[in-house]
Amino acid sequence: MGYLFESLSTALGMILHLNREVLSAVGTSLYTSLVATLLSTIIGVPFGACVGLGRFPGRRLILTLLNTLMALPTVVVGLVLFGLFSRQGPLGSLGLLFTPWAMIAGQTVLATPIVANFVLTAVNGSDPRIMDTVLTLGASRFQAGVQLLKEIRFGVMAALIAGFGRVIAEVGVAMMLGGNIRGVTRTMTTAIALETSKGEFAFGLSLGIVLLSVALIVNLFLNFLQQR
Repeated sequence: MGYLFESLSTALGMILHLNREVLSAVGTSLYTSLVATLLSTIIGVPFGACVGLGRFPGRRLILTLLNTLMALPTVVVGLVLFGLFSRQGPLGSLGLLFTPWAMIAGQTVLATPIVANFVLTAVNGSDPRIMDTVLTLGASRFQAGVQLLKEIRFGVMAALIAGFGRVIAEVGVAMMLGGNIRGVTRTMTTAIALETSKGEFAFGLSLGIVLLSVALIVNLFLNFLQQR
């Protein structure tokens, strides 16, 4: 127990004194995760709304695919994108491998099905009279869809938070596509894995505390919005 308390004290000291290595990993994590969440929102929200509102051949197949992609292993995403971004791959000339943008691409692939599925569920659970009423008043289907998203905004917000939570806590994509380069692509999760394996338990613990704090702040923000 003494070792654990000593490590906790050291970890808190690193956080309070704004340790440079801790700040670098936190900044990289937040940057890549926020950009990936934004991109997955741009893709996933309209897609989820369209699937939820539409009735078309193949819809059941798309629903099955979305549910499957929600449990997509991160190492599989990392493996496929590594092949695309490597020098021998079709996108190798872009020079994205082992950069933050390669990590963002992988995290976007992971988050988009989650965002789309949450939005789809929110659309299916909404009052069907909303669309009918707005269309009756002369709005286009696009305007009616926008109004529906406003009505289910808390479901959409939950989708964004779920997507963000998925990517900020993942390791596989960040490790395979980012390379865990110090000061460039090292995130909180990859730093925790590396430093703990090297015996730097206090450093890993400090990042773990920050990671939990970020998750807590995001969920408190969602609860605040819901109460308003």
